[in-house]
Amino acid sequence: MSIEKNRPGLLQRLMQAGLVTQIVIGLIAGVALAWFSKESALSISLLGTLFVSALKAVAPLLVMVLVIASIANHKQGQKTSIRPIVMLYLLSTFFAAIVAVVFSHLLPQTLTLSAANNEITPPSGILAVLNGLLMSMVSNPIDALIHANYIGILVWAIGLGFAFRHSSDTTRAFLNDASDAVTYLVRIVIRFAPVGILGLVASILASTGFSALWQYAHLLALLLGCMLLMAVVINPILV
Repeated sequence: MSIEKNRPGLLQRLMQAGLVTQIVIGLIAGVALAWFSKESALSISLLGTLFVSALKAVAPLLVMVLVIASIANHKQGQKTSIRPIVMLYLLSTFFAAIVAVVFSHLLPQTLTLSAANNEITPPSGILAVLNGLLMSMVSNPIDALIHANYIGILVWAIGLGFAFRHSSDTTRAFLNDASDAVTYLVRIVIRFAPVGILGLVASILASTGFSALWQYAHLLALLLGCMLLMAVVINPILV
């Protein structure tokens, strides 16, 4: 009798499971809900919208605070091995782009997406691209945070990081505490990923139909194949 009382319930088991397991459960639950009740699936689309909005809101702040804190707290003469890391990153990104282009041509994919209401005008030439890049770099830092302009965020964060190198130890300790606080907020948002994915999957399948599920499954299989090729073959060769 005591064993039955101490056995955790289903909800408690779900809460104790890993994040990946919870995300998979949320994904399966979203598919099942869209299959059995289209109206209910559409009604929980707010969960997915809230999760995506929270991620978009906290990500720019996280990037700025982490970059400022890491540069400001770097000590002179401290070995970081940043050059080989950057070179490996650039080479890995280059080969990943090649793999993606090759497989996208060998195995072309089709996705059913809703048409956007606004039309996007592509840049007319290289000068327009450079002009847009430079204007993004010198944009107002508050405006860059609001509109998630990561180029402007990185430029201001790097500049402020080098400026804070000459600040007091108390200020640099505060920057570390601020980065820890924002990281904690991001972890809280990530913990709601299973619920957000439940709402996203259920609403997308209910609105587009299950034919789109197979399209996403094919795309996911292609992405996983490319990631596996990079992880098992190309990255070990580079390292």
